[in-house]
Amino acid sequence: MAVKSEKPAATKKPKKRAKSKIKKKLVIVESPSKAKTIEKYLGRSYKVVASIGHIRDLPKSRMGVDIENNYQPDYISIRGKGDVIKELRKDAKNAKEVYLASDPDREGEAIAWHVSNILKLDENSKNRVTFNEITKDAVKEAFKEPRNIDMDLVDAQQARRILDRLVGYSISPILWKKVKKRTQRWSGSIYCT
Repeated sequence: MAVKSEKPAATKKPKKRAKSKIKKKLVIVESPSKAKTIEKYLGRSYKVVASIGHIRDLPKSRMGVDIENNYQPDYISIRGKGDVIKELRKDAKNAKEVYLASDPDREGEAIAWHVSNILKLDENSKNRVTFNEITKDAVKEAFKEPRNIDMDLVDAQQARRILDRLVGYSISPILWKKVKKRTQRWSGSIYCT
């Protein structure tokens, strides 16, 4: 009698479950070294990235302040920050929540405000966290009570920046003309070598 050889039944491999990508909370700080430390403190449910300082400023090629329109500043993205902004937007799009954790001074507040604007975050959301020291306790405590961006600090930074620009673009050319005249007079004197 002929014996049929049976093929072993095909073993089915268990289907791999597609990892559902769990959205993390995004924290944006100023410095990459701070980002690494803070991410360790906050754990796996957070992603911490750096804006690497300011991302927007007044243009260098012109005044950038509309004197006729209540001294309205005209901010542009800082040259060389395009990749940083692109990454911040991508990370924010994939985040469960976004927290702005730049420094607790007026410059840091302005950075948080600019990042918030670029990412089109809700200006009424409490997404600003600040801490005066980078310790585990201080960082964790700050995330217990996020707040709104302090527009008084932002306005203070903007006023200083606008004044710097007005002085720099209006008074500096006058001063240079005076200095130039003096140096021309001195160049003909015996004191010049």
